[in-house]
Amino acid sequence: MDKYNNKKSQSGKPRILIVGGVAGGASCAARARRLSEDARIVIFERGTDVSYATCGLPYYIGNIIPDERDLHIATPQLLKNRFNIEVRIQSDVQSIYRETHELEIKRLDTGEIYREGYDALVLAPGSAPIRPQLPGIDLPGIFTLRTITDSQRIKEWIAARKVTRAIVIGGGLIGLETAENLIKLGISVRIIEMLQQVMPSADPEMVVPLHEHLASNGVSLHLGDGVARFEQANQGKDVQVITESGASYVCDMVLLAIGVRPEIELAKKSGLEIGRLGGIRVDDQMRTSDERIWAVGDAVEVRQFVTGEWSLIPLAGPANRQGRIVADAIFGRGSKFRGTQGTMVCKVFDMTVAATGVNEKALLRSKSNNPKIDFQKIYLHSSHHANYYPGAKPMTLKFIFATKDGKILGAQAVGEEGVDKRIDVISMAIQKGSTVFDLEEAELCYAPQFGAAKDPINIAGMIAANILRGDSSATHWTDIDMSQSFILDVREPHEYSFDHVEGATNIPLGSLRARLDEVPNEKEVQVYCTVGQRSYYASRILRLNGFSANSISGGITTRNSQKQGKNKIIP
Repeated sequence: MDKYNNKKSQSGKPRILIVGGVAGGASCAARARRLSEDARIVIFERGTDVSYATCGLPYYIGNIIPDERDLHIATPQLLKNRFNIEVRIQSDVQSIYRETHELEIKRLDTGEIYREGYDALVLAPGSAPIRPQLPGIDLPGIFTLRTITDSQRIKEWIAARKVTRAIVIGGGLIGLETAENLIKLGISVRIIEMLQQVMPSADPEMVVPLHEHLASNGVSLHLGDGVARFEQANQGKDVQVITESGASYVCDMVLLAIGVRPEIELAKKSGLEIGRLGGIRVDDQMRTSDERIWAVGDAVEVRQFVTGEWSLIPLAGPANRQGRIVADAIFGRGSKFRGTQGTMVCKVFDMTVAATGVNEKALLRSKSNNPKIDFQKIYLHSSHHANYYPGAKPMTLKFIFATKDGKILGAQAVGEEGVDKRIDVISMAIQKGSTVFDLEEAELCYAPQFGAAKDPINIAGMIAANILRGDSSATHWTDIDMSQSFILDVREPHEYSFDHVEGATNIPLGSLRARLDEVPNEKEVQVYCTVGQRSYYASRILRLNGFSANSISGGITTRNSQKQGKNKIIP
């Protein structure tokens, strides 16, 4: 047992107090009990629900999950009966007395204030929805969604006011999932997002298909425009949202889904170290600046696994792992938190977006501080299973790797099917420090209804490996000097006539060998097709015939996404 727990309470049992339940706190308590039958374990929860599925709240609003009880992962009674863990609900921990190792707790139901001693203290306060100080922010009909109580209030408002128009402020996970569920209830939805894109954890061009999909399902997107204020309308019956551009929209309800911030008030008041990003600073065993106090979940800053930089990752998966690690650390085990990759997935209507590792935006920010960071990216447009088998759905994969050694840095994918599977594979590859050469050789399940003999994972590895070996030199639309390059379109004439890059010369791949005399030797040849496959074949033909040629990654499909990714989409 850890040395701090050799100092036991008068009962002779180590006292483990946990502030907050949900993912991190509850998993820590359960793990601690599995490690010790002697410990006295108490969870203090400010609300009435100790362990519930936050991620399921949008689907409860949309009646996909009809029974609120299904959201409760563990009740106080279950934790008591199964794990002998005491849960004190409606208990607000107001102070930590670090010198005497005590908490001061206020019972919200009676007002009683008392103290409780600890040998080990775990902080799992979570995060709170961001509620900016805008004029009118406290008007009736403006909600946040973080707890079961929040979801109940929203459902009651929808029913009582017969809501037909809703505005969602913010295009992150909660905003998108709630928008979908409101649409399914027959409510018209506008999403107002300050950024030029929804899903900020992805790069802009990767969410263009999602923008289009949202619009096709009746969601109005208003991007690049923040909210300035809220006002009452129609004699107080409605809410009017006025944006920074001066646009005005009237609705029956507003959901604030701008994001969350760490709940650090207790830690800050107690003098614990707070990081630059505003989270509790912890080491790799989740120990705070006080050797008897640990912290987990949304409230902490952790290292980004790929870059090593401090980050805030409000996800349930990492919080659960952190809770287990803290329990191990309290009882003297050497478990450590390796950091987080920020692996996420979101399904909106029939479209799925997923990501793992670092995106290009983050790497460019890191590169400004560390010029030695050198990376390459590729785009792959593939089907989620064999094309010859009915029902193949298109999928776009952006793959990022280190140019020095081919180490995998991150990936993003969007499509209707098979997206989560590919990102899960890449996530595990990143965890194990794998390279693009490993993905070339990855042996994955294959049957025509599940994938292809060369899975998109294999193809991504092959494309990247070809670049590192010098067999190909992928380039990107954003890097090309059109005036200094010869732009070659190797698609068929009917494809070229439908959509092509201005100034490009069309020589179909099948005719290229016979028409090499039409390609200038004195210029860099930039080759494109629809998705990048034919342009790669063409670039190899040209290179082997003495030309300096590059295949433009992702073809004209990626070009169109990059162009649209810079624009607002307002149906």
